[in-house]
Amino acid sequence: MKQGKRKINIVIIIVGAFGLFLLTVFINHRIQTTRESELLLPLGDLVEVDGHNMSVYSEGTGETTLVFMSGSGTCSPILDFKSLYSLLSDDYKIVVVEKFGYGFSDVVNGPRDIDTILRQTRAAIQRAGHNGPYILCPHSMSGIEALYWAQQYPDEVEAIIGLDMAVPQYYDAMNIRIPVMKIGQYAAALGITRLIPGVSESDAIKYGTLTDEEKAIYRAVFYSRTATATMIEEAKSIKGNADVVNLGGVPPVPMLLFISDGSGGTGFDMETWRQIPKDYLSMAQNGKFIELDCPHYVHDYEYERISKEMKSFLDTFE
Repeated sequence: MKQGKRKINIVIIIVGAFGLFLLTVFINHRIQTTRESELLLPLGDLVEVDGHNMSVYSEGTGETTLVFMSGSGTCSPILDFKSLYSLLSDDYKIVVVEKFGYGFSDVVNGPRDIDTILRQTRAAIQRAGHNGPYILCPHSMSGIEALYWAQQYPDEVEAIIGLDMAVPQYYDAMNIRIPVMKIGQYAAALGITRLIPGVSESDAIKYGTLTDEEKAIYRAVFYSRTATATMIEEAKSIKGNADVVNLGGVPPVPMLLFISDGSGGTGFDMETWRQIPKDYLSMAQNGKFIELDCPHYVHDYEYERISKEMKSFLDTFE
């Protein structure tokens, strides 16, 4: 009888200690979040879309407009692409759109079907004063949105430059781990992510050209935009969205695809990762690819080479 009570007491102590630990971590998270508020002033324009704020950043004054579109879970698209677009803004107008749930845009609940996502992206860019036609520069999952944009509004899309972008066929075999994303969401909400060494050190921070201040901003955004509810709903919808785009066929716009070695979280081996977009381009009217020996966030590693190749490709439109 005494032994049973002792076990119960031990369990109560363990549960209480764990609860106290979580409470301490959460309080620290709230304190740090308050301190970081000065770092979270929007870097671009906030425009109203569907009653919420979406963030659109721009720089440069060129006649050709490059629209950068981030991959799934990229917490700070504006800073993530900076190492690359800073090499292009002397010649082109740069626009970075942050979808709901990303960067300085609001976290919202609601459907993330491809029509809704594209409608919101187009509305945000146009309300920020940037009219087409555009050169779309999608990374990873946003390749699906870029392809759909070219299918639905071909007059608005001059070309697509894919930064290791996704094509529909990737999602036939890809395992979307929603439970893992939910764990990340809870960990971020409680502040547990602050205890994990290096978790906020993105490829842009480690390998790009961000200043110390920009790195601090990126980390602050990370702690407020990790596995948001909007991101998770988007991930839940991606296979259906890819099916819709697949049914639309390959859009008849010029394409230049930069392809990574598949490392950095794609879940594919190098040969498979590289072959899928090559097969896709074989059905395109005007497409080429460039293989890069670097991980998935190619623009954080090979920004100098990519910028040169982009300029050479874009020269053909002048």
